[in-house]
Amino acid sequence: MEEYIKRGTLDFRKANLALFAGAFSTYANLYMTQPVMPTLTKFFHISPAAASLSLSFTTASLAICMLIVGSLSEAWGRKPIMTFSMIAVAILTFLIAFSPNYHVLLILRVVQGAVFAGLPAIAMAYLGEEIDPKSLGAAMGLYISGNSIGGLAGRIVMGSVSDYSNWRVGMIVIGIISLLLAIAFYFLLPKSRHFEPDKLALKPLFQSLLMHLKDPALLSLFGVGFLLMGSFVTMYNYIGFQLIEPPYSLSQTIVGWIFLIYLVGTFSSAWMGSLADHHGRYKILLSGIGLMLAGALLSLTDNLFIKIAGIAILTFGFFGAHSIASGWVGKRATHEKAQASSLYLFFYYVGSSVGGTTGGLFWSKFGWSGVVGIVLVFLIAASILAFAIHKITVRQSLNAHQ
Repeated sequence: MEEYIKRGTLDFRKANLALFAGAFSTYANLYMTQPVMPTLTKFFHISPAAASLSLSFTTASLAICMLIVGSLSEAWGRKPIMTFSMIAVAILTFLIAFSPNYHVLLILRVVQGAVFAGLPAIAMAYLGEEIDPKSLGAAMGLYISGNSIGGLAGRIVMGSVSDYSNWRVGMIVIGIISLLLAIAFYFLLPKSRHFEPDKLALKPLFQSLLMHLKDPALLSLFGVGFLLMGSFVTMYNYIGFQLIEPPYSLSQTIVGWIFLIYLVGTFSSAWMGSLADHHGRYKILLSGIGLMLAGALLSLTDNLFIKIAGIAILTFGFFGAHSIASGWVGKRATHEKAQASSLYLFFYYVGSSVGGTTGGLFWSKFGWSGVVGIVLVFLIAASILAFAIHKITVRQSLNAHQ
């Protein structure tokens, strides 16, 4: 049996760089349309809700395919699928940049969503198989940072380049970066040493998924993920629409840089996760949801700095609450924990699709107050589900001790 990849070795550095590049590319491309939704609205003469479909359709496609791709990799291997995913994503971004109309753009984004699933669904499995357990935490942390930094970079590049040129050029720039990252990924990522191919079997997968859906606590946690992400994406989808209009009249570049607020999530996810270990998941999860509620309400003010502070507070609360909810899924699941996590991500990304597009209808009808209104409804529902999870776990704990 070959040794695991250990911290301090060349292979460890190469594997980390490769997976960081993979995460960076995936999330830069996934969210590249978010900062230019106002531009797409004007360019294609569509409504804000229709513009949001450029992200909602993609995340919905990603959510569905993530449930399947993990099982495909058990038969076909980790590295080949991840490499194909990265190259295909880059090529599709070039094609999207030359879309003749919005319908073609949406079709290509759906295909791209399916292709995206090839990396996040498999990267963590690769790390778990190939990295020495004592070095896994550091490797996983760098991979997760690639997710957030990639999503941030994609938004800033699109916002800035679109301002100085146009959205098509912005996508071409992201496509070039993504292709270079795909080549680097292929040459850097060490081959799988501990992967053993298995027969492709989708039936056990779906049986496992159904078992998880029968647990009311897990189902409630999936609902929390749906509502948290739905709230978060809704705010970020439509804040750009408000800030480019009077009285703010900000440029697309400045709106793109506002996504730097994401960086507060890097701190809050780790800090609130640590608090949950000491004070209990339920209390800290509710605290995160409470911060999101407070941030959403603050964003109703006309003062630009207070509005941005509100978005920052909501972001802080979101990443903290999401880290607790996703971690709680792993603790709650009694079997097939990876499948339970996949289901959580499925609901999480579907929440992005549903919330992101529903928010557009409220934006068109009621403006920013409508967006905040639907977010508040989502967050109150998330609080109710969190309470339900708490009651179920307390009751089951009492029964176990009787």
